[in-house]
Amino acid sequence: MIGSVQAAQWLPLPSYLIAHLPQAAELSWPGERFLQPRKMAAAMVLAARLSAARRALAAAGVRGSQVRGAASMTDGNEVAKAQQVAPRGAAPTVFSRILDRSLPADILYEDQQCLVFRDVAPQAPVHFLVIPKKPIPRITQAEEEDQQLLGHLLLVAKKIAKTEGLRDGYRLVINDGKLGAQSVYHLHIHVLGGRQLQWPPG
Repeated sequence: MIGSVQAAQWLPLPSYLIAHLPQAAELSWPGERFLQPRKMAAAMVLAARLSAARRALAAAGVRGSQVRGAASMTDGNEVAKAQQVAPRGAAPTVFSRILDRSLPADILYEDQQCLVFRDVAPQAPVHFLVIPKKPIPRITQAEEEDQQLLGHLLLVAKKIAKTEGLRDGYRLVINDGKLGAQSVYHLHIHVLGGRQLQWPPG
């Protein structure tokens, strides 16, 4: 009998089998005669092939949302969090706790107006956040008096992108509100790079 590892190397698995894993044992397909004695072998082979495919996609920098056809830069968990989180005004956020050092962060840069640190759930080889020390909850709540500060955040983003080696380009993102998938109500700029980013973002 052929082992599952051997079978995984040559067995042609049709797309409909991958799409219907729970029904794998009941499906009829060209390679079935090799697995007829052990229906469970089909599931084992499929699991091995899917695992290898996931590793290959991860190594190529492809995320699950892109595989599903939504070349989205926003993780599904972030969207779910954004749907549940409401603006809390002056209440402490995870970013205000990073600013006061009550939460740790991998800090890349700090000055009197802003702080830069690595994202804890990076969506690209390089992914850091630039946040103002002034607690502005959303970009839509920025005022005319914040003009200099907002420009400063962009210049700092450019400076740190250069020190992080992002010379061939990168992306700046500001999520705003529930529909913009903002999950932390403290204005922040995502800087992502280190691989070819997709368009549209989501």
